[in-house]
Amino acid sequence: MGFKAIRKLPTPDEIKALVPVTATMTAAKNSRDAIIRSILEKKDDRFIVVVGPCSAHDENAVCEYVERLAKIQELIKERVLIIPRIYTNKPRTTGQGYKGMAHQPDPSKEPNMSEGILAIRRMHLRAFSVSELTSADEMLYPNNHPYLDDMLSYVAVGARSVENQAHRLTASGLDIPVGMKNPTSGDLKVALNSVLAAQLSHVFSYNDYEVETSGNPYAHLILRGAIDHLSQVIPNYHYEDLISVSQDYEDRKLSNPAIFVDTNHDNSGKHYKEQYRISMEILQSRKYSPVLHKMVRGLMIESFLEEGNQKAGESTYGKSITDPCIGWDETVRLLNDIAERSV
Repeated sequence: MGFKAIRKLPTPDEIKALVPVTATMTAAKNSRDAIIRSILEKKDDRFIVVVGPCSAHDENAVCEYVERLAKIQELIKERVLIIPRIYTNKPRTTGQGYKGMAHQPDPSKEPNMSEGILAIRRMHLRAFSVSELTSADEMLYPNNHPYLDDMLSYVAVGARSVENQAHRLTASGLDIPVGMKNPTSGDLKVALNSVLAAQLSHVFSYNDYEVETSGNPYAHLILRGAIDHLSQVIPNYHYEDLISVSQDYEDRKLSNPAIFVDTNHDNSGKHYKEQYRISMEILQSRKYSPVLHKMVRGLMIESFLEEGNQKAGESTYGKSITDPCIGWDETVRLLNDIAERSV
């Protein structure tokens, strides 16, 4: 019973001093952030793809993957903006299993969050330096965002966190887009309430301060499917779903209304190979409907160097140790086809 203090964690300023960004990186991030805002404002018609492994557990493999992504980005930059998915915290349904690099910088060893925080900053910085692509991470722990806020261009709030007050209020103070996933129940009212909360100004307690936020006009909805009370998967990426959500969105008069679709999780029933088909269906719906062309601004795709997944402790390089992902060859095909069909 109770808490046992293990060690005091370093502050964000201490971690940033150990792993600093350069002025060139800051300029690159500012430029990327401006483009992403412009896409969400509908001033830039490019399509966003957030793509990468389910969880980033191996720095070398992640950085090789992101370096490869940069080469694809250069080829499709006129139509698609790629945001590497480098998720360093992994929510667990039962609380069991690998919780991400922030917890365990080495999946084969015991948790060490002090080392983990340093490790995730080093990995994000290295990925940024080899690719010039600023990345996305999941905001599982709101207090951890300041450790990475000078490198991230996108943050997602997961299905199990989206109803949480701390996540909503913290999202309202971020200066980058925050995607709010629908909860596992699929309740879109909850998801849209979260978007609204993130777009409003708030006063609350955050990292030992009373703070006031300005509201985040780039908070938006991510559709990730749902599970009903009988544990049946309910996808929400079909044409009728997107049209219905778009209407609900417009009725609320939210700023910069935008929908991203997670092509895996409950939209695919965790059948990761379905992500290509789902992506193509969404792009077809977007091409058919002017409303959806305007509203659906991006996809989230789980991908890594090797397809499938493996257990933590196994040693296949570039293969997920959490949810299965599509492999590199399929990723290249999918990104090229998205670029061709997103116009």
